[in-house]
Amino acid sequence: MKKKLVVLTGAGISAESGMSTFRDSGGLWEQNRVEDVATPEGYERNPRLVTDFYNSLRKKLTGLKPNQGHLLLAQLEDSFEVTIVTQNVDNLHERAGSSHVIHLHGELTKVTSSRDPNNPKHIKELQPEAYDVHIGDLAADGSQLRPFIVWFGEAVPEIEKAISYCEQADIFLIIGTSMNVYPAAGLLNYVPYDVPVYLIDPKSVAISSARNVHVIQKGASAGMTEFVKLMEEQQGQKTRK
Repeated sequence: MKKKLVVLTGAGISAESGMSTFRDSGGLWEQNRVEDVATPEGYERNPRLVTDFYNSLRKKLTGLKPNQGHLLLAQLEDSFEVTIVTQNVDNLHERAGSSHVIHLHGELTKVTSSRDPNNPKHIKELQPEAYDVHIGDLAADGSQLRPFIVWFGEAVPEIEKAISYCEQADIFLIIGTSMNVYPAAGLLNYVPYDVPVYLIDPKSVAISSARNVHVIQKGASAGMTEFVKLMEEQQGQKTRK
């Protein structure tokens, strides 16, 4: 039986592919204030600005490719039962070949009802040739289509599902996240204490836990290359015993 590998990914893995993070440029995201484009209040103030902003992000996403970090995670499905819990809204994990991805903060390529955003009946996948959404485009309930994104201040519907996988993890891997954004940062608390934890990040990351964490202080691609090697070595040692 394959071991359960649960992976928490953040902006650092997508940054290597060219996707900007919320914290780029001193609190600006793609030259916009986070308060204006990533909060319910910002959408209420100026839905056209927010709609156009996410249109531009989708267009940018079409020109980006999964990096080696994404690809190696997908390849690990040959050896592990892999669940990726991501804070990223892009689809780079899926495009790399990962088959089980939980998006905590929504998905950039989807839109939904502005009245009932988490109702599955209203969530719609956009095709790349129709990534532009316009004011006046309506969901099935007659409300304006909005990005299927969990904005700051909104509930995180997928967190309970993510917790259940963390509780069953045999190995827990963290890639490219500051561990400052909750509730995602709290997922480590649900991982059994005897489960090995690995962290890949070129920067120092403060972990609010007394558990032992194996730190690989590298970027996502280089760090994943080292992680895969470690996993292969461990499996080889077990085979020889």
